Amino acid sequence: MNNISSETKITIAYILIAFAFSVAMRMIWVYQFSGVEQFMFNGQFMINTNDGYYWAEGARDILSGVSQENDLSPILTPASQLTAFFASILPFSFETIIFYMPAIFGSLIVVPIILIAKSIKNLELGLIAALLASIAWSYYNRTMIGYYDTDMLNIVLPMFLLWSIILGVKTNEEKYLLIAPSIILLYTWWYPASYSLEFAFFCLVMFYTLVWDRRKLYNFKLLSMIVFAILPVAVYIKVIFGVISFIIFKQDKAQKYIYYIFVLSAFFLLFSGGFDTILAKFKGYVYEDTISSLNDGLNLHFYSVMQTVREAGQITFETFANRISGHTITLVLSVVGYIYLTYKHRIMLLGLPMIGLGFLALVGGLRFTVYAVPVLAFGIAFLITQVSLMMPTKRLKYLSIVAFTMAILYPNYQHINSYRVPTVFNADEVKVLNTLKDIADREDYVVSWWDYGYPIRYYSDVKTLTDGAKHNGDVNFLVSYMLNNSENISSKMARLDVEYTESKKVKVSSNIEQMTKDYGFKDTNDFLLSLETDIKLPNKTRDIYFYLPYRMLNIFPTVNVFSNINLMNGEKGKDPFFFISRNFKETKETIELGNGILFNKLDNSLSLNNQTVALRRVIQTFYDKNMKLQKNIKLSDFTASLNLIFMADYKTFLVVDEKTYNSLYIQLMVLEDYDKNLFEKVITNPHAKVYKLKI
Repeated sequence: MNNISSETKITIAYILIAFAFSVAMRMIWVYQFSGVEQFMFNGQFMINTNDGYYWAEGARDILSGVSQENDLSPILTPASQLTAFFASILPFSFETIIFYMPAIFGSLIVVPIILIAKSIKNLELGLIAALLASIAWSYYNRTMIGYYDTDMLNIVLPMFLLWSIILGVKTNEEKYLLIAPSIILLYTWWYPASYSLEFAFFCLVMFYTLVWDRRKLYNFKLLSMIVFAILPVAVYIKVIFGVISFIIFKQDKAQKYIYYIFVLSAFFLLFSGGFDTILAKFKGYVYEDTISSLNDGLNLHFYSVMQTVREAGQITFETFANRISGHTITLVLSVVGYIYLTYKHRIMLLGLPMIGLGFLALVGGLRFTVYAVPVLAFGIAFLITQVSLMMPTKRLKYLSIVAFTMAILYPNYQHINSYRVPTVFNADEVKVLNTLKDIADREDYVVSWWDYGYPIRYYSDVKTLTDGAKHNGDVNFLVSYMLNNSENISSKMARLDVEYTESKKVKVSSNIEQMTKDYGFKDTNDFLLSLETDIKLPNKTRDIYFYLPYRMLNIFPTVNVFSNINLMNGEKGKDPFFFISRNFKETKETIELGNGILFNKLDNSLSLNNQTVALRRVIQTFYDKNMKLQKNIKLSDFTASLNLIFMADYKTFLVVDEKTYNSLYIQLMVLEDYDKNLFEKVITNPHAKVYKLKI
């Protein structure tokens, strides 16, 4: 220890302090929800992100050694493999490991930040930046306790890449010719969508070299190694190119060929097709293409899921600033500070790719803000250290650092303290799925909306038709169609979709198109109409269950959008009438539901924007002492098209049109009114209900 320099000791100390701070801030969630039984299952906290159950399923199946065709389990993904590795060597439960992994791995962001600051001889800057970046809004949100997802390393790895590039350009040491591409390979392995950022780093290094360092051969060596690492080819080819180039770079006689190797690598990159990948990603998040079409066969049109994903939505500048720095003023000062920092230390310009990707959030959605967090944290931290240098005494210097650091951290702490994200499912919902695990076979299918696909597979160990990755418009159309149509039609579509998914007969782009052709139709609308008749269904090869949670009411209009479309021409259908109210006010004669909707108890009518509308039915549901659903139904006007449903135990009012009222979801989940020839009630509780398809 005596041989370690004081600078190294301080570096290690700062890393440990920042890491401990980052983890401690994430433990606030645990403190807030300790004792909340609905957030726990089998005595362990559950995770709070849907996607986490995807990686958890893969890790579970790796550990068990069981997986089968079409189960969509990600046993080959890095996140699942890494989790399975730690679960196999650590003395903690599987649930504990996936719950705390994001906090531990996400907090590693402090390491490259402080190491980069060390390279420019300003460790205080590194500590301040690490403290801020580790808990900034968007970074905290995506690496908090329970947010088990690839995000726990998606910013850590590019920051290590930035560190290796900066150190390579500054020191010209040969080891960074291997470290930088190795990090790229690791980053690509962990997050295959990292190509765009890696390419941006290449462009910045090339720009930096051509403007300020074009006579330095080392930079062209580094650029060549980066290119070989990011080429969209097999890993072994990248390694071969990289090793051969590194060997050549070490030969003194080969120095005159460095430029030729660089030009050759750039040529490979130009014609590798990588630009198409970048443009496709950019278009997917920036351009609002709500309707997608499959351009072969019947050229069917489907609704695009991208426009329903909140992460891809437009955000205000205030939200943008808050998510990056915690406050608008902090963001402005961070940008000013970063400009000043690059003026003093030009090498920090190499962080621009991450800032650029972060600023893409202004047009591409809030998910991108997280990339700008660590680099802009350097900006505000640099301003703080520069102001401290103006203090007349050392004591005032450190007091100013502490005061300003506390000021920029406080808004982010406030966010953490108020950001009380619930678990994906509550304990009662998970009990339903865990019970289903003992009923259903691993080859059976559970039909539900894609939001719930991953948790269903994790807790029930079954198959699903759609999930957080498999939710293209053609897939969502069929599930949406099942949930929004009558039991008779929906049951047939469920059997068709499952059997077509499992069969080898689908030769075209979608199940629905194959069905249309197999049943002798050229117009998919005609095929859908045929479901009202007694068509011959495929032979049953497995059971099908419908999982219908109460929480789906909140997104049911969105679920409807995906099947409310003419597949042949892309025209959207008329929006169904669906209104949900949990904030209502009751008087002696009326109930004010909100949004100008008033229920008149005297004549069972509705007032919609001061116009009186008759109701077809007025229904009240409630659970008796044995937790059996009971219904009081008042038939009013059979010529009317709207229905009022009061779910008493949920304190929820629904106003729905006749088609929505007769939909599978409303009939089976809300009313438990089902055709016993088609369905069997399997599991019910107020939070979720499961029905088994009989046909």
